[in-house]
Amino acid sequence: MNHFGEVLGEPILRVVPQPADINSNGHIFGGWVLSQMDIAGGIVAGRIAQGACATVAIETMQFLAPILLRDLISVYARIERRGRTSVAIRLDVIASRNRGEDEVKVTSGVFTFVALDDDFRPRALSEK
Repeated sequence: MNHFGEVLGEPILRVVPQPADINSNGHIFGGWVLSQMDIAGGIVAGRIAQGACATVAIETMQFLAPILLRDLISVYARIERRGRTSVAIRLDVIASRNRGEDEVKVTSGVFTFVALDDDFRPRALSEK
């Protein structure tokens, strides 16, 4: 359990946004953080699928606070559901600010990935 009062899961990705990622309000584009979450989720899904997979859905996406330039972004992942061909992964993004003095939960969502065969069709997930 972290100081947000919840279990965040495994840290998967850490990245610092660049000036090109800023919108006209001085915050990081929502699409930028969404892509970072998709990258992190794809890493976890690929491990589970033991091969190629694709994002098929994003559920309950919430933007809770803006991401600022100079924030260090950490994406945490935990498995929410596992089906025959798909896995749903909860992704939480925490921004570390002020040289690590403050942490802010900035967004959260559930991404569903499906395992793909060589013809890019769904295939059964490997047994654990």
